[in-house]
Amino acid sequence: MLIASYNKEQLGDVLLTVVAPDAADESYEKKGDIVRIFDAESGQTTGYNFFNASKLLSGLENENGQVLLDRGQVDELNAALVEKGFSSELVVDEKPKFVVGYVEKSEEHPDSDHLHVTSIKVDGDEHLQIVCGAPNIEQGQNVVIAKVGAMMPDGTLIFPGRLRGIDSFGMVCSARELHLPNAPQKRGILVLDADDYPVGSAFDFEKAAHLFQTEA
Repeated sequence: MLIASYNKEQLGDVLLTVVAPDAADESYEKKGDIVRIFDAESGQTTGYNFFNASKLLSGLENENGQVLLDRGQVDELNAALVEKGFSSELVVDEKPKFVVGYVEKSEEHPDSDHLHVTSIKVDGDEHLQIVCGAPNIEQGQNVVIAKVGAMMPDGTLIFPGRLRGIDSFGMVCSARELHLPNAPQKRGILVLDADDYPVGSAFDFEKAAHLFQTEA
């Protein structure tokens, strides 16, 4: 997993990368313009911060939020890590993180009166078990899935989770959570038209921005 983000206005010229969930007790080590964050108990790396990032990667001036790094960019970052004495442990992940999924199964959670345990097809033979609390989730829907490794528009990172004892690998999104213009300000997932949003495709934010347009 590799999640990268950049927001020069808020954080300066710093590329933040996350490779594992935050640890309960984290420590840091700095070498040059790179800071490694790691689990103080296990030593596992949870992320790297690259200062003066625009000197390493071009095009960052156009970024504001999650940065989808390509293979060449990840190679450049790994080379910088090695140069400073770190391990080259960043792994490229070019698969889309917001995709259209199909709810194949939705059952009541055995230990909750409002959660549902769903099985959602996202691409080919890939199926994700996701625990969802939306009141309108039903079998047969095309929905938006934020996969593990996604960064939501509000900055929330999607990691594997466990809700009331059931594993969950992603999030079924509402229009409000996706920050779509004029999204309904109420609970409930976004249900998509199957013809316009086929299963397995990357979710098109620009296209979906017109879903809730109001006539003048």
